[in-house]
Amino acid sequence: MRLSLFSAPTGDVVTTAEAKAFLRYTESDRDTEIDGFLSAAVGRWDGPNGVLGRALLTQTWDMKLDAFPDDGEPIQIPLPPLQSITSITYVDGEGATQTFDSANYAVDVASQPGVISLAYGASWPVTRDQRNAVTIRFVAGYGAAAAVPAPIKDGIKMQVDAKFYQRGEQSLLLADDMVFQFRMLDR
Repeated sequence: MRLSLFSAPTGDVVTTAEAKAFLRYTESDRDTEIDGFLSAAVGRWDGPNGVLGRALLTQTWDMKLDAFPDDGEPIQIPLPPLQSITSITYVDGEGATQTFDSANYAVDVASQPGVISLAYGASWPVTRDQRNAVTIRFVAGYGAAAAVPAPIKDGIKMQVDAKFYQRGEQSLLLADDMVFQFRMLDR
C-alpha cells in the first residue's frame, strides 16, 4: 500500500490566536515564529507520518494497491476517521483504467480504520499484474477544526509551548502523554 496526498487540508487545527492564548502571549512580534511552531506540531500529529496515524482536518488521499484482495476480504483504509470513498479505479487485464461501480461495495465509516467491503454477490475485479493497479481515492479527517478532539488540540498547543518557551523535554513529555490518553479514549 502506498499513500499520496491528493488534496491537502485547508484551515488550521489550532489558530495562531488559540496558540497565543494558550501561551499567554499577547504581542504580535512572534506570530510568524508561532505559526512555524504550529505547522511543525501539526505535522507531528497529522497524516500517515504523524504519531496518531490519523487525518485531522478534511483531506483527500490516493491509496495504491498492486491488486484487490484475492479472497474477497475487505480493504482497510488508513488515516481514520474515514469520511467517504470518492472512487475506486483499477487497471484491467487489457491495460485500460476502469472504475469499480460503487454499487459493488459498501463503505463502513464508523469503523476505525474505515473499511470497504464487497456488496452481496459482488467480487473484486481482476487487475493487470502490475504495481499500483488499484487506486482508492478517499476523504478522511474529523472535518473542521472544531471537530478535532480536544486532547489532540491540547497536545499540539503543548508542543508549541515547548518550542516557544524552550522548555523542551517537560512539555514534549506532556504532549506525548496527551497522545497516550487520546489512544486510550479512542478504543
